[in-house]
Amino acid sequence: MTSIDFFGGVDEIGGNKIRVNDDETSFFFDFGMGFSQANDYLSEFLQPRKANGICDFIELGLLPYIEGIYREDYLRHVGLPYPSEPSVDGVLISHSHVDHVAYVHHLREDIPIYLTNESHLILKALEETGAASFSEYLHLKKSFYLEPKKRGDGYMRSRANIVDRDIHVVKPYQKFEIGNFKIKSAPVDHSLPGATAYIGENEEDTIVYTGDLRFHGRHPELTNKFVKEAKKSNPTIMISEGTRIDSQTSVNEFDIEKRAVESVNRCQGLVVVNYPVRDLDRLLTFYKVAEDTDRKLVVSLKQAYILNLFQEHQQEYPGIGEVMIYKPRKGWGLVGDNSFACVDDEWLCASTIDEDIESAHSLRDYKKWERKLLENDNVLTYHDLQENPRDYIFRCDFFELKELIDIKPENGIYIKSSTEPFDDQMEINERKVRNWLKLFNLPLLNKCFHASGHANGPEILEMIREIHPDKLYPVHTTHKEKFLELADDGIEVIFPKKQEII
Repeated sequence: MTSIDFFGGVDEIGGNKIRVNDDETSFFFDFGMGFSQANDYLSEFLQPRKANGICDFIELGLLPYIEGIYREDYLRHVGLPYPSEPSVDGVLISHSHVDHVAYVHHLREDIPIYLTNESHLILKALEETGAASFSEYLHLKKSFYLEPKKRGDGYMRSRANIVDRDIHVVKPYQKFEIGNFKIKSAPVDHSLPGATAYIGENEEDTIVYTGDLRFHGRHPELTNKFVKEAKKSNPTIMISEGTRIDSQTSVNEFDIEKRAVESVNRCQGLVVVNYPVRDLDRLLTFYKVAEDTDRKLVVSLKQAYILNLFQEHQQEYPGIGEVMIYKPRKGWGLVGDNSFACVDDEWLCASTIDEDIESAHSLRDYKKWERKLLENDNVLTYHDLQENPRDYIFRCDFFELKELIDIKPENGIYIKSSTEPFDDQMEINERKVRNWLKLFNLPLLNKCFHASGHANGPEILEMIREIHPDKLYPVHTTHKEKFLELADDGIEVIFPKKQEII
């Protein structure tokens, strides 16, 4: 008999952790962080303690205590048992947003992780460039191990032993097996590359899981094909997202592009834009805007790193040589010939400092992955944005606003091309953004400059009616009651109940 347990994604946006079971097989759809629950207790500088293993997460209700799924080093460090075999047969990742993948960090390395190639690339970028304490998605750094001292009695701390997770990259519509289930990935359009739905079947049921999807992105054909394939599978169970089930309309990327071109053409100074770092469709939008307005798009080192990874796999996005890479000041702050360093009470221009010394100081301030990018010819600094502001569109997110202190933009504009605040912390950050814009007299343009990664209400209901499952479980929504009208179509709508954490 097939059963489904919901450990997240119930009456909340994100946090999907959905376990599917039959008599012999058990697997998860996603293993993500619930924003609302996390924001009730945590902030940027108030995070769970690694030293307490998974215990802080369980105490705060962020993780369920399920035997046989968590990593050995975290369990044994706090005296919890570690079964010899995992209790689930796999985790299927729909896409690499943290509300679907963040807590993979805590899983044991012998649980197979299934994901698309694009999701794999993004997680690789997150591992390499991220600063978060809990971001071991593709590899696991074993901690809290001791080894005998080389001399004398006792033990010493062992260096972290890095092991590979059991990663399986899935291909579109090619079946693979997890125990009794035959499953295939069905790519969909979302606000980052690599999003996929899943269609799985055993002898009793066919299950369709949407992940997150939309019909108004650059590739609606992906989502439309998923709908057709899901309908052909005659599902008995469908688990559907409903983030925007209460919305009637959508802004698309082409609307944003047209509106942005008009705004940029009117701008006499630097255009500053904020859009999500992993949303490469939005990057493509502003790359096209830059082309149409005789400007160059300037991206951060992190976004350049992602573009570099995708360059070999996706021809749709611009190559790393087709954008400009922004070099922020770090360490000594020497970022060009016009930089100065005070040495023994004397101000020395970077161009007069011995070349080897200058290079050593300059590169030492950056991480290894950053140094490779800084070797490119298309690197610029705040000096370039100061001298020729009308030549550029500068991507600048919340954590990069400090760069404006060096740039000192004049006669510019700020385009906010990201989601509106939906919790208290985002509201606080939004107020801080407005303070920065006021400081530098940058007008805020934020009306209809963001295309959601989620389908609107009529599209979701039409999709479900087309697929026509026997049973429908709405998740990833705070308006589950909007799904009840599907009962008129002969679809049984079941409101999932969140399993007890312990």
